[in-house]
Amino acid sequence: MQKNSDAHKHLPSFILKMERANLHPVVIDTFAHYYKKIISGATGLISDKDIRPVTSDHIEDADRIQKYANAGRHASPNAVMIKLNGGLGTSMGLTRAKSFLKVKNEKTFLEIILKQAEKRHVKLALMNSFSTHEDTLDALSKIKPSDPPLLFLQNKFPKILQKNFAPADWPKSPDLEWNPPGHGDIYSAIYTSGILDTLLEKEIVYAFISNSDNLGATLDESLLGYFVEKGFPFMMEVAPRTPSDVKGGHIARHKDGRLILRESAQCPENEMSAFRDIKRYGFFNTNNIWINLKVLHTLIQKIGAVKLPIIRNPKTLDPRDENSPKVFQIETAMGAAISLFEGAAVIKVPASRFLPVKKCNDLLSIRSDRFIFSTENNLIANPNTGTKTIQVDLDPKYYGKIDLFDERFSKGEPSLANCESLTVKGDVRFENNVAIRGKIVITNKGKTQAVIKEGTVVEKDIVFN
Repeated sequence: MQKNSDAHKHLPSFILKMERANLHPVVIDTFAHYYKKIISGATGLISDKDIRPVTSDHIEDADRIQKYANAGRHASPNAVMIKLNGGLGTSMGLTRAKSFLKVKNEKTFLEIILKQAEKRHVKLALMNSFSTHEDTLDALSKIKPSDPPLLFLQNKFPKILQKNFAPADWPKSPDLEWNPPGHGDIYSAIYTSGILDTLLEKEIVYAFISNSDNLGATLDESLLGYFVEKGFPFMMEVAPRTPSDVKGGHIARHKDGRLILRESAQCPENEMSAFRDIKRYGFFNTNNIWINLKVLHTLIQKIGAVKLPIIRNPKTLDPRDENSPKVFQIETAMGAAISLFEGAAVIKVPASRFLPVKKCNDLLSIRSDRFIFSTENNLIANPNTGTKTIQVDLDPKYYGKIDLFDERFSKGEPSLANCESLTVKGDVRFENNVAIRGKIVITNKGKTQAVIKEGTVVEKDIVFN
């Protein structure tokens, strides 16, 4: 897109709009910084010529740091577990916070997270969005945890019209004039909410941040101890990329030596094949982040805000209306802060640290006997499984939304302990006590729902006509 020489005239309108919404001056200043980059022609793209891969030779492996567990236990009173709790799970057909979804043993993400924090005797904090905050307060009032979590709100940015870089205006639904600025907003949100000062006053210095839908992301004592003993200001957990991870952000090293995170939206279109090359860029960001809060506070005091590499996300103003005006949403990624901290590190973690539930496919795996809870309420792989990995691919027409999914597994999930892959094509309902073994494809070509009867052990493909 061409630079817009007249776009500067719209900045006061954005500032006034944000002031009227009672947004903190730091948030307004941060938006203004990003806006100036957008109108000057910045795209946020990171080219292959400016980065180089990070190899396993330069990354510590979490399997080798058990000796730091005692240091982690000692540091636990000075640690906080922060969960990003702003997502609605709309891709799964949810209308409330995804953390209210019953994910395992009739317990919700939120209930499990609260128990995990309680077992580790660490403080819990939740970053909510405007869409999830009230519901979270209501849920906590019913759960009544013995140590209620700290709560703070993600900020919001005004959407920018692509045609002239003016503020988006949508009187019939003013909320759509705003967008969440991505999880990179956590650094501004924790500061402007006062939570950062509250934690530091309580001598809580070490923060572990992760998504609420990833129950594998717990405050691990060895990782905490390693982070503390090494004196890192910032540490990102990464995992080896597989063909299913090609869309996720990968870690790299900038030509100036800094570690950086490159998201797919920051890759030039003609370089996407290199971006997807898992042999070249072998590690992806799990979005499990460790940060020293004292260093963060000092950085914000010094530079006024944590200004991250921008992601210029083109959208329609109303996501459900393709004919609504085209806009830019300014977003940032939490992991991108790795480039701002001198001495930042990455550490390779096992797949058990990355168990997000993004689709109903993931939910089936987690709800099944593939996973169990440890005595510390960690979600772990069932040691009695007969296969190392599992791939689940359910027909999105019949299983893509949570109500459809629950209808077809109303009697319980099938045993997947000895399943390597399960593909379901068409409308199939599962009765109680079904077991799937090996690599299985179940296809219903008929117009009426097929049923896998109670007690069935499926060891070969099934086709219903």
